[in-house]
Amino acid sequence: MTPTVRLALHSTGEVGRRAGRILLAEADLAALGIYGRRSPATEDRRTTAITALTGFSVLATDDATAPLDLAGIAVADGLSCVIGADVEPPPVLAARFAAAGLSLLVAASLPGLAEAFACYEAPGSPPGEVLLAWTRQGKPGRGRRGRLAVPFPDPVGARWGTRLPPRPGEASTTIRAETILPGPWGAALARVTTPQGRRATARLVATADDSRHLEAIALAAGALLAARGGAPPGASRPGAAASAYLHTCFALGLAAAGLGGRGTPGSGSNRR
Repeated sequence: MTPTVRLALHSTGEVGRRAGRILLAEADLAALGIYGRRSPATEDRRTTAITALTGFSVLATDDATAPLDLAGIAVADGLSCVIGADVEPPPVLAARFAAAGLSLLVAASLPGLAEAFACYEAPGSPPGEVLLAWTRQGKPGRGRRGRLAVPFPDPVGARWGTRLPPRPGEASTTIRAETILPGPWGAALARVTTPQGRRATARLVATADDSRHLEAIALAAGALLAARGGAPPGASRPGAAASAYLHTCFALGLAAAGLGGRGTPGSGSNRR
C-alpha cells in the first residue's frame, strides 16, 4: 500500500498525543503534521512540526477552548476538520465547509461514540426510546435531581447520570445523560428500545476503558474517516456515518460490549 493520507494534528493534551501515536500505526499515513507545539510522544520520521496547513487534507484537534476557530482556519486553507469537543458549529461555518465539499466532524469523542452506537443498532428504522450516555472526568456533585441510572460496563459500572437538554431537532424520545467521574476511567453507552407489537426490545451497546484511550481512538478514527472520504460534506457528527466510523474505531482497537461481530470481545474492555 502506498501511503496517501496526510493529516495535521493540533494537540493540546494527552488525548491529542495518544491520537497521534495511534495514527502513526496506520499503514496509509504518509505524513502527520504537528500544528503548533510538537510533542516528543509523536516523534516519528513521518511527523513534522508545521505552522501552515498547506499540503494536508484534514486538521484534527482535541482543543476544548476554541475548536471552532481552528475549524475556520482549516476551511480557509482547504482542509476538512475533525473536532473532539462536543460543539454546535454555527450555520455560516457549516455552510462554508459544505460549499467547499469539505467535512466538519464534531464530537469525535465519547458523546459521538454513544451516538454512533445508537445509529449502528437501529439503521434506517425509527426506534422507541434511545438513551445516550457517557462520562466526563471531574468531581461529581451530590444532588440527584434530574438524574437517572446508567448501566455502564465494568470497570466503570452502574452510575447516576445527569440528564442533558436535547440537541436541536432531536426526537423527544432521545435521552442524553452525562456522568462525571473522578479518576481515569471513561465509558460511552447507547440503549435502543424498539417497539415490537405490544412489547419492546431493548439493545444496549457500550464501551469502557481509560477515558483518554477512548477519546484518542474516537478522535483518530474521525480523522481517518474524513481523510478517506467517509465523512459527509458540511457539518456532521459520528452518527451520520456510524458504520464506517465504528469500523474505523474497531480497527484502531476499540472494543464494545453488545455489538455482534467484530469489536465484540464479550466485555467492555479495550486494549491494543
